[in-house]
Amino acid sequence: MCRKNLPSALKNMTAIHATVAVILILIIIIIIIIIVKTSRTERYYKLNSLYDIIGIPFGYLMYLIYSLCNNYALAIIIFTVVTKLLLFPVNYNTQKNSARMQLLSPKMEKLRKSYASNPERLQQEQQKLYQQEGINPMASCMPALVQMLLLFGVIDVVYKPITHILHISKNIRRAAFDIAGELAGSNVGSFSNLRSELTIMEQLDKNKESFSGLAENFMSKVSEFSSHYTVFGANLGKIPELHPETWNAESVILFCIPFLAGLAQLVQSIYSQVHQKKVNPEMASGGGCMTLMMYLMPVMSVVWAFALPAGIGFYWIWSSLFSFAINLGLNIYFTPERTKAINEKEKEKARVYAEKHPEKKTFMQRVLEQQAELERQQNGGSSSGKGKASRSEMNKQNRDKLKEARRRMAEKYGEEYDENENDD
Repeated sequence: MCRKNLPSALKNMTAIHATVAVILILIIIIIIIIIVKTSRTERYYKLNSLYDIIGIPFGYLMYLIYSLCNNYALAIIIFTVVTKLLLFPVNYNTQKNSARMQLLSPKMEKLRKSYASNPERLQQEQQKLYQQEGINPMASCMPALVQMLLLFGVIDVVYKPITHILHISKNIRRAAFDIAGELAGSNVGSFSNLRSELTIMEQLDKNKESFSGLAENFMSKVSEFSSHYTVFGANLGKIPELHPETWNAESVILFCIPFLAGLAQLVQSIYSQVHQKKVNPEMASGGGCMTLMMYLMPVMSVVWAFALPAGIGFYWIWSSLFSFAINLGLNIYFTPERTKAINEKEKEKARVYAEKHPEKKTFMQRVLEQQAELERQQNGGSSSGKGKASRSEMNKQNRDKLKEARRRMAEKYGEEYDENENDD
């Protein structure tokens, strides 16, 4: 029923976006589960290299920001602003691509009507249209992929402030962890545990003198930093609890952070869907998957924020709010008139590039060609499932291929092509 009500060309794009979005959400969920589980186990070292590759550059950025403001919560906000500014070109191109896709709706509908009985030809014409317009329908997936990389960096920075902010050597950190393990009187795992530095800070706050013998002025540096590792007095290294042992100002603030993170994500998701339905009403009838994602991500944000240190949930709040502000601004900027002007320039650029590099194909071209080839093989396989094709069938297939090649050459050079005059 849904397939008949939704124009097939638009439905194909909706299906692609929805499928990719669901896959990305599942990947993010798996990553969070791995992070939560490995943060308390000995298997963290298996992910250590990945954290280091992404966490080290973000760690230096956070160190620079913290050295200017001397407050970790404010540093997270500034860090979020800086990363959003660095990624603004990606968001701009994604929003531009989305706005240009909206202009294709009439052309997509025309293709659907022209090739309603020939799905294979429809895909070929879609590919040709994308090439002419210089549009990549998969470009909207890029921000989600970048956000996944940011997630690893932020988690590493929040979990390891002694490494990234204070730059204490590994030997001293290891010695401090041994002391913290003795003070905790329970199994806190090994030094490779993702929470090892937060455990050190927690035990140092309770018993500073036990760490006084460590070099690099460790006790005073960590003690001073701990006083700034807060938001309104709540420790950003602590994990929020639904049912804390004692309700005080800190536990209330920590309790609110996950729900604020979910609310900020919900606002962003609702706005994105409402705007999409407004500019592209045809998408509304296929919104089941989009509606699921609209509510799934905020719920998962709340769940994750209750499983990870409060600093990560605090980052998610501001990340969602700034993303909402950027999307709102770009949607206002890309008016229909401006989008049409940009579209003409991009079409000309795509045309010139295609003429200079006829041998190069875009990612979407290759995907659609592979999909069309698979369908041709399946269609051919249905008639040859019991044996090889006959000579007459093979000759007919070869003639059809030759006709298609001649037709494309005629279109390329603006010549008229009469299909009958080439028949044998």
